[in-house]
Amino acid sequence: MALKHSHPLEVIDLHAMDHSQGTAVSSSLLKTPHLQLMRVVLAAGQSLPEHHVPGEITVQCLSGEADVATPSRTCRLVPGCLVMLPAAEPHCVQAHRDTVLLVTMLHH
Repeated sequence: MALKHSHPLEVIDLHAMDHSQGTAVSSSLLKTPHLQLMRVVLAAGQSLPEHHVPGEITVQCLSGEADVATPSRTCRLVPGCLVMLPAAEPHCVQAHRDTVLLVTMLHH
């Protein structure tokens, strides 16, 4: 089954819940040939292992608190903060509290 992605000019609820579980879930919200938006939900203490993506990305904290770490720097994100990562930059994410992140990826 294909993921349901939003369409241009469709309003996206960044705080949408999985009504069957009563919790927010990670999901791909929008995908075009040049852009992808993802909502990443991490429980306190949960992490994403080091990885990289081909294009530039931004990681914005919607709620909670998390570190985005690269080989050269660690950035603490709290609600309202974002960080931009260059293309192919290795990074990992560590949630300190239950966290929701909005990740924007540019595709070439």
